Amino acid sequence: MLRKKLFIFVAMFVAFGILFVAVQGCAEKKEEKAEKETKKEEKLSGTIKGDGSSTVFPITEAVAEEFQKENPDVRVTVGISGTGGGFEKFTRGEIDVVDASRPIKDEEKELAAKNGVEYFEFKVAYDGLSVLVNPKNKFVKSLTVAELKKIWEPESKVSSWKNIRPEWPDEKIILFGPGTDSGTFDYFTKEIVGKEGASRSDYTASEDDNILVEGVASEEGSLGYFGYAYYSANKDKLKLVAIDGGKGSFLPSEKTIRSGEYFPLSRPLFIYVTKEAFKRTEVKEFVQFFLGEELASLVKQVGYVPLLESELKEEQGKLEKSQ
Repeated sequence: MLRKKLFIFVAMFVAFGILFVAVQGCAEKKEEKAEKETKKEEKLSGTIKGDGSSTVFPITEAVAEEFQKENPDVRVTVGISGTGGGFEKFTRGEIDVVDASRPIKDEEKELAAKNGVEYFEFKVAYDGLSVLVNPKNKFVKSLTVAELKKIWEPESKVSSWKNIRPEWPDEKIILFGPGTDSGTFDYFTKEIVGKEGASRSDYTASEDDNILVEGVASEEGSLGYFGYAYYSANKDKLKLVAIDGGKGSFLPSEKTIRSGEYFPLSRPLFIYVTKEAFKRTEVKEFVQFFLGEELASLVKQVGYVPLLESELKEEQGKLEKSQ
């Protein structure tokens, strides 16, 4: 009798356990289904407007493509009106994100304040602003900062390669460079000529670096300057020139850009985001994705130098504080 009662008790206990697991499993499935439905309802949508530097553009474009794969209902538009052109729109509150190949200027800060535009700044990569010639040019291997200044300063009389070094041929130099709205133009003129915005004007100018690439690639006597990523994407069409900033000649590379040996044309790259836009979930998620795990690989993929892990953590810390 006692054995029978014990058997019944064990059977009931097992049955109860099976029932409990089944109920719990069913509850979990319902919870999982509800969570999926909630996520479906909360699916990101909207449009994020970006503009600015053609140098930073490849990074933002790559990030936007990956972000939109995960969030197909969010449209990210990225223009290339140059850093200056981008800041004009940004400080008027016309766009959400601006790509910048230089920090925001004081006058741009003042304009933003006047228009009630507050913003966050994030460093995203490093660039080695590159000086290029046509691959058929066999005699130019390096240039000093003084020689670059002689070529590009206002009222420059340099028209032939022989004007640079007497042993070089008396062949016409055909110049290509960024337009005046470009942050690359601002940076190059400041570091090379000695004054921001000081430059000869008789050259083919464009805020679109792809146009500069094609110009240098098509003219045998050409010389141009633009972001390193555009060289990386067109190595077969272009020839890098080493730059001597006073401590020897160096070509831009991940090593020389990061160490500062590629002097004085190594520089950080930025994005700026308005605080008003950051209140929107899709913008906040986009910026979080931008400064996430994939940034380093995407930066390398497009040809720039990624931040150190400690530097990226610092930028991520800034992002956390902004929320």
